[in-house]
Amino acid sequence: MMQGFTMMRRHVLAVAMGGALAGMLAMPAQAQQAIRVAMGDIASVETLGLLIAMERAKERGVPMELTFFNSEDVATQAVVGGQADIGVGAPYAFIQNSRAPLRMFYRMSTLLFFPVVNTDHYTTWADLDGQEVTVHSRGSGTEALMRLMESQHGITYSAISYVPGAEVRTGAMLQGTINASIVDSSGFRLLEEQGGGKFARLPLDGVNATDEALYGNERFLNEREADVAIFVEELLRTWTDINENPEMVAELRTQYDLLPDLPAAGVDDITPYYVSAAENGVMPLGGGTTDDVADDLAFLAAAGQVQPVEGDVDTTMFWDFDILTAARD
Repeated sequence: MMQGFTMMRRHVLAVAMGGALAGMLAMPAQAQQAIRVAMGDIASVETLGLLIAMERAKERGVPMELTFFNSEDVATQAVVGGQADIGVGAPYAFIQNSRAPLRMFYRMSTLLFFPVVNTDHYTTWADLDGQEVTVHSRGSGTEALMRLMESQHGITYSAISYVPGAEVRTGAMLQGTINASIVDSSGFRLLEEQGGGKFARLPLDGVNATDEALYGNERFLNEREADVAIFVEELLRTWTDINENPEMVAELRTQYDLLPDLPAAGVDDITPYYVSAAENGVMPLGGGTTDDVADDLAFLAAAGQVQPVEGDVDTTMFWDFDILTAARD
């Protein structure tokens, strides 16, 4: 009798524990802390792809929030210090110099920028010798690109100024406060439309490198691996959708009420920007490869931003491909 009671008690306890465990496993991810994404830029049309992927991840139970910082440097420090979980950028130099446990895990965009000059002052790269140029932020792809051109053309800038936001730099060029900078395709179209023919794009010689990637602290990536995997799956899906149908971005912006304060000119530029991005491969499919890492390091080394890597590149120093590989599969 007692043995039967004990067996029944164990059965009830097992059922109760199993039910409790099932309940814990079924708890929505909203009960967890939101994944905090840090971006060293201002909200713009370029941000919409990332915002859409974040909204889709939320729909699958992964809470996320995006915070804008003054620069990529500040955003990186926020990730290092634990004030943010994921950063937006390509911190190869920071990782190499500091040995910080940061790893990139998704390649969001490739460099497609437009070095532009006011032809009232300059017309060639040689004209920029001894002159000031303006880029996005310290350590950014825009700075690397301008540094590389400085080396390739045998010139030396008098100074490099940092002004976050391609649209901000575009506006400054229209206002005449800067005369040599680097902007995106939207900015260049605006300069062509409103610049009265005085702005010209300087030529670039075959540059293929990452503009922005997503990265996180190794500990965070391990602790929240399942949630980050869902986020990566939605990034892959969103990037594929945009490349197949760039017009969807404007529709999803309305659906998710993203960037509600975007000015009318910005709203009008959404579809042209993403059509151009799709045509020029700015939003690459697949999320990144080890070959991309090697290309990035070669580019940044040529631009003087990282130390050249001897021999085979140890990609694990900079990237964690495990989550991306799992998401692809």
